[in-house]
Amino acid sequence: SRSAMDHQPKFFENLSGAGKAIAVLTSGGDAQGMNAAVRAVVRMGIYVNAKVYFIYEGYQGVVDGGDNIVEVSWESVSSILQVGGTVIGSARCKSFRTREGRLQAALNLVQRGITNLCVIGGDGSLTGANLFREEWSGLLEELAQKGKIDAEAVKKYAYLNIVGMVGSIDNDFCGTDMTIGTDSALHRIIEVVDAIMTTAQSHQRTFVLEVMGRHCGYLALVSALACGADWVFIPEYPPEEGWEDTMCVKLSENRARKKRLNIIIVAEGAIDSHNKPITSEKVKDLVVQRLGFDTRVTILGHVQRGGTPSAFDRILASRMGVEAVLALLEATPDTPACVVSLSGNQAVRLPLMECVQMTQEVQKAMDEGRFLEAVRLRGRSFENNLNTYKLLSHKRPDAELPKTNFNVAVLNVGAPAAGMNAAVRAAVRVGITEGHKIFAVIDGFEGFARGKIKEISWGDVGGWTGQGGSILGTKRTLPAKYLEKIAEQMRTNNINALMVIGGFEAYLGLLELSAAREKYDEFCVPMVMVPATVSNNVPGSDFSIGADTALNTITDTCDRIKQSASGTKRRVFIIETMGGYCGYLANMGALAAGADAAYIFEEQFDIRELQANVEHLTEKMKTSIQRGLVLRNENCNENYTTDFIYQLYSEEGKGVFDCRKNVLGHMQQGGAPSPFDRNFGTKISAKAMQWISKKLKETYRKGKVFANTDDSVCLLGMRRRNLVFQPVAELKSETDFVHRIPKEQWWLKLRPLMKILAKYKTSYDVSDSGQLEHVAMLPKEAETGAI
Repeated sequence: SRSAMDHQPKFFENLSGAGKAIAVLTSGGDAQGMNAAVRAVVRMGIYVNAKVYFIYEGYQGVVDGGDNIVEVSWESVSSILQVGGTVIGSARCKSFRTREGRLQAALNLVQRGITNLCVIGGDGSLTGANLFREEWSGLLEELAQKGKIDAEAVKKYAYLNIVGMVGSIDNDFCGTDMTIGTDSALHRIIEVVDAIMTTAQSHQRTFVLEVMGRHCGYLALVSALACGADWVFIPEYPPEEGWEDTMCVKLSENRARKKRLNIIIVAEGAIDSHNKPITSEKVKDLVVQRLGFDTRVTILGHVQRGGTPSAFDRILASRMGVEAVLALLEATPDTPACVVSLSGNQAVRLPLMECVQMTQEVQKAMDEGRFLEAVRLRGRSFENNLNTYKLLSHKRPDAELPKTNFNVAVLNVGAPAAGMNAAVRAAVRVGITEGHKIFAVIDGFEGFARGKIKEISWGDVGGWTGQGGSILGTKRTLPAKYLEKIAEQMRTNNINALMVIGGFEAYLGLLELSAAREKYDEFCVPMVMVPATVSNNVPGSDFSIGADTALNTITDTCDRIKQSASGTKRRVFIIETMGGYCGYLANMGALAAGADAAYIFEEQFDIRELQANVEHLTEKMKTSIQRGLVLRNENCNENYTTDFIYQLYSEEGKGVFDCRKNVLGHMQQGGAPSPFDRNFGTKISAKAMQWISKKLKETYRKGKVFANTDDSVCLLGMRRRNLVFQPVAELKSETDFVHRIPKEQWWLKLRPLMKILAKYKTSYDVSDSGQLEHVAMLPKEAETGAI
């Protein structure tokens, strides 16, 4: 779809906003991360020399005008990144729904020369914006007739450009994988579920949790997936007739299997197949009457909208905000109003009304009882979540399971990463469903060599999704020095396939095992690796399990440190993060925490750069924001150590600011996994096990499995928009083995974003953005890594 012109890269510094005025407003229900989006729009707008205005109280502010529309400066949006909700307020507005209201709104904007509007809100807010845009020229003509503006103004401000960002915790907007606020709402739900699990376990209770989502079951579905709930009710997929009996049988079976607690999640909009509501009270009464279980209802309510935004939401909103300004700068009278969103891991622009129409189609399908259609219209990420949940939550009776007589071993390799256990659970359960026997290996390749291997059952992995670290135990040891012994264990236990969940060592381990195939037939079996490491340094995948949790830890810590710094004033903190030679955590942590600089190995820096950073902070101390935050990756430079940088800043900052340093260390590897890591781990691991089944069928000849081609040793990674299996042999050329990082890393493209938001002059290649895409109904095969 790219034309020949596109070969010249497009740089954003060539786009100017001079003479343009951009206004930003938030409307509809609030969502965590809206402030990060507002901050990005304001700073990016000012950066390109446009005037930027806040509109307070949503559309009400556009209609009321006056003090509700104010020009803002760079400092106006300082310290709002870590605040939930929206600082510029959001109000439901009746008057904007009338033509009179919109006429007044148009007047207020024209008087200030504002013809670019950035709207952050749900589908209602965006539809309203589109109508306003369509009526704009008519409204101006009417204002001119009434003598409120002159003919010159009608010509000068002839077009209104609209760019939308979807802020809604329900994730109910078609065309966007994740809306701003969804990930944070999942964080709140998961925190509550984790807390409830401990009390429920003490008392053998059943808990019914009601989560938000009047018309969309995304939060309910993903939180059920992330905590391994026993049952989930969502509006898009009502239970079949007679669900009452099925559910009660399932709950009592679980009790019989010594499972001490049951968790049932209900979306507030849940319905049965006759479109009758299923309420949390109704579910509770049912369990009490039929089973006599001690049952409690917890309604989460507005807790889900509250709290600080997660790292994911801050980065998402910051990327969207910058993209929105680019879209406004490039808008012409002919481009339709668009929404900026993320597809997989890529920023895209979509026509606003196409998204709105499709979102309304879902509701219509549900109203008319076409539920399968509703699930399909929600998009592949939603459908995928539903299928994974169904696969993992209900064990089929042994008699119904196929018997393949294949044995698959699962092991963890490398340093612990949050989400590893969720991946093991998914692998075990999918494997059992596919008819294999699953063997768990304790303590990585070292444990394998020592024969620490045992069969693991469906029930053994219950409750594992929420556990941090690695329950199986993990070691960094590589297999090369144990080849003989590992081969012997594979023979003894008749292992027909291998699934390795781990970091860079897991990747090296698979390379070593495939090299040993010439000598040992035992290694001629399908092998697959699922990337799990906080460093996110595995080639072949944009994300690895555990990195999101570590990022949240870093962000939370930086928030606290910033708070302490804003108390003492004129203080700069230097914070060291993990990651080996990979700067992912430092760079993304800096973006999410609003840091002033991040030193990473991938982008060499010298003393001049350090000096420029010190001068930049000295300038900043003259403004109202008297604190600084600098992140440093542990291995970014062997001579410019954290201590060196700390001492340099202390000396150079004398009399202007003082310094403190903080090494975050191993807290980055611990903690309960974030919703993203639980979900990503679960989905990617289930997919890997399905690949193993397919390969086992393909390579089974004359009573034995024999696989010795490159494509039978793969790494499953997320690349841009898709989950892909890549032979490890082919990834060799993409790897820097000395520094244990991929040669090319996608997130380096976001590096200028952090600098722009911290007010550094920089070059930013925006060749990727600007193509307006269409909302497509995707074919079944295409499978995003959208979580």
